Amino acid sequence: MTGKHTVSPEQPRFGPLAPFVEPSPRWVRVRFGGEIVADSRRALLLGQIGPGPFPGYGPTYYFPQQDVRMEALAPDASQDQRPAVSYQTLRVGTQVAERGAWIVKAPPPAFAALHGMVSFRWEQMDGWYEEEEQIFVHARIPYHRVDVLASSRHVRVALGGVTLAETRRPHLLFETYLPTRYYIPPEDVRMELLTPTARRTQCPYKGVACYWSATAGGQTVEDLVWSYPDPIRENPKIKGLLCFFNERVDLHVDGELQPRPLTPWSQDVEERYEHP
Repeated sequence: MTGKHTVSPEQPRFGPLAPFVEPSPRWVRVRFGGEIVADSRRALLLGQIGPGPFPGYGPTYYFPQQDVRMEALAPDASQDQRPAVSYQTLRVGTQVAERGAWIVKAPPPAFAALHGMVSFRWEQMDGWYEEEEQIFVHARIPYHRVDVLASSRHVRVALGGVTLAETRRPHLLFETYLPTRYYIPPEDVRMELLTPTARRTQCPYKGVACYWSATAGGQTVEDLVWSYPDPIRENPKIKGLLCFFNERVDLHVDGELQPRPLTPWSQDVEERYEHP
């Protein structure tokens, strides 16, 4: 029988880390227009998830001006400015990123260490690097863990009263501040009820995900299922396994229907994140 889910005070909720600023021990570089525009061994990490006083939604690095190609920056002429920053246009050769960078001019007291520092709009850059490895989507918070454990729990996933997957050999992914995710072998998934989609997302902790929609019980849910066919080296255990959004299905674990967590991927939440 399909469970009826409503949001309650007891419902698991997405709980991001409170914003913080701290020195990073990592050698960080930013590439744009085929050239390095920031190169620093003394960058500051802003641990921010979601909207805040500075541009962007994810953790990112801030650089001392001495470690930035400041001659490549020019003040942005638009009137749409934030109180805390001065937007800059970044130009290297023929490549231009309007509002692609900013200088912190009036940070809130809790972020005073960022005064005068420079950061860049992540998606407009050619690449970000920690040491010799490229990183994607946003900076990785050092306190953010991803643990994947093989399990023998009985996991059943249903939509509209129809079982989509059932297994006793899931891999449970425990990620800081996020719901437990249940990764299931494709042999234990009713693949005939799934349709591949064109959606692709990137996660800095897992890699590039591909998606399927599911049709069952008289309804279709777009991009309900995802998999990492070639995860990053830190998370090889989830390779090729399938995972369903807990937020949108009836998930039974050891015979108990699980409450649907309230996260940015819930159906009625306006603020969306790209990767699960």
